[in-house]
Amino acid sequence: MQTKAVIIKEILASALGLFIFSIGVYLTIKANIGLAPWDCLSMGVSYRLGMSYGIVHTIISILILIIDILLKEKIGYGTILDALLVGNYVDLIDHIIPMPAFHSIPISCIMVIAGLFIMGYGQYFYMAAAQGCGPRDSLLIALGKRFPKTPIGIVQTVIVGIALLIGWILGGPVGIGTVISVFGMGTALQIVCRLLHFEPRDVVHKNVLETNRIFFQK
Repeated sequence: MQTKAVIIKEILASALGLFIFSIGVYLTIKANIGLAPWDCLSMGVSYRLGMSYGIVHTIISILILIIDILLKEKIGYGTILDALLVGNYVDLIDHIIPMPAFHSIPISCIMVIAGLFIMGYGQYFYMAAAQGCGPRDSLLIALGKRFPKTPIGIVQTVIVGIALLIGWILGGPVGIGTVISVFGMGTALQIVCRLLHFEPRDVVHKNVLETNRIFFQK
């Protein structure tokens, strides 16, 4: 039975998972050999506007979140936390434990791979909390529903392809790290889930209203 204590635990687990995820993102940035598509977009915009990666990432996430709401996707507290925390977590990590950019390609490749696995571990905590998908995942689901005859993999490829193209045009870093991220992120998550005996598709996420109903029930 869901109780207030369970809801609080789930929200805290979401925040913890997002922090762990952000550590992984930070490592892929400092690897200095190219970023995943969405991170490339955030970094490209940050270069143009002179703003930190974290602030730009948060702004983009909020804009995507608004689109998700307009497309009537299920929005949970985890979705909102994802939009607000990840970019700021990355900036906080860089402020507290600044790490120099790497310049050795073999070491950088190892850093990217390590970052992807850390991100996968963070995603496990986040998804297991059942407080909603991230804004970008919700966007994928929403567009997938509107193009039912198009394989979801193609929809995802188009979305990340557009993000990567815009990021590259704006000067975002693209390189071997981008390739590793595109093909390795899903694999790393799958391995983490198998090691932890976790099946993401079995999770039934709650939206904000459902969570509020449980939390404020008498």
